[in-house]
Amino acid sequence: MKYAILLLSFFTFTILSKAGEPVKAVNLKFETIEHDFGNMPQGKPVTYDFVFENTGKDPIELENVQASCGCTTPIWTKEPVLNKKKGTIKAQYNMAREGLFDKTITVTAKNGEQVVLHIKGNAVAQKQGVEDADGSMIGGKNE
Repeated sequence: MKYAILLLSFFTFTILSKAGEPVKAVNLKFETIEHDFGNMPQGKPVTYDFVFENTGKDPIELENVQASCGCTTPIWTKEPVLNKKKGTIKAQYNMAREGLFDKTITVTAKNGEQVVLHIKGNAVAQKQGVEDADGSMIGGKNE
């Protein structure tokens, strides 16, 4: 009897411990999971559209899209995405702080599939005036 209770407890614990784990994305295929903005002017928000396709048989619906901090805002396809159709997740970074950034956006589908997207770049403080701007910037010396 003790053996049966111990065995039942072990299986219950094993099943419950696996219940909260994310499922690797199988039907949720992204064209890319990382985008590098490079050097961009500080204070001007940047956006990137991550495109995904439903490669499964059933419609897939995104349950939650969570950014790693408040400086990143995700906007995503709310309606179910049918088989062989595409959806998007728009990631906007506010570029408020000068310097390098590397942010994540965790995408969770209702079927449990999960993907982590990355955006990174460098927010460069701009000097006043076009003549003083960095050559790699829009309106800089090289343009």
